[in-house]
Amino acid sequence: MLILSMGVTVDGFINDRNGAFDWPGFTDEQFRFQTAQVAELGGYLCGRRLYETMLPWETDRSMRDSELGATFADIWCALPKVVFSRTLDSVEGNARLATAPVAEEIAAALESTDRDISIGGPTLAAPAIELDLVDELLLFRFPMVVGGGTPLLPTVAENRPFALVDTRTFGSSVVYEQYRRDRTPAN
Repeated sequence: MLILSMGVTVDGFINDRNGAFDWPGFTDEQFRFQTAQVAELGGYLCGRRLYETMLPWETDRSMRDSELGATFADIWCALPKVVFSRTLDSVEGNARLATAPVAEEIAAALESTDRDISIGGPTLAAPAIELDLVDELLLFRFPMVVGGGTPLLPTVAENRPFALVDTRTFGSSVVYEQYRRDRTPAN
């Protein structure tokens, strides 16, 4: 399955109008939960911005200062990543630059493992959603409204039904929502 997992505000943005996403409420409880999810993946597709945001987990030893940080760093470093970028000439760690269109890279990633693949970032995820390739949405909804910024989901030409599979509320009031694409033929 192809999974899109992101933190998002109540009004559907992954960052605010200034590009910030440092919202209050991210706790060790949520970090452990998300670490367990990442540990189940067979690969990760990301754009340049997300790659650069996550790169310290592979390069900065201080990210390992806590047991939880070290656990996540080990998992993240081992995870194969494909980076989509028009500006990078090279990538570090267990990553490679994408050489094919999004749909082809998704197909290759899914064929390379018997585990789920995650795709991160709204710019990269948009064509996957438009092509109806995303099977699950894992949303971590932060209890705030920012009124603008980068929306998580693109505008699509036709409806894409999803079924709510699971929810969980963390002690910080962040709500986890798991949606699975409903591919039941319409009557």
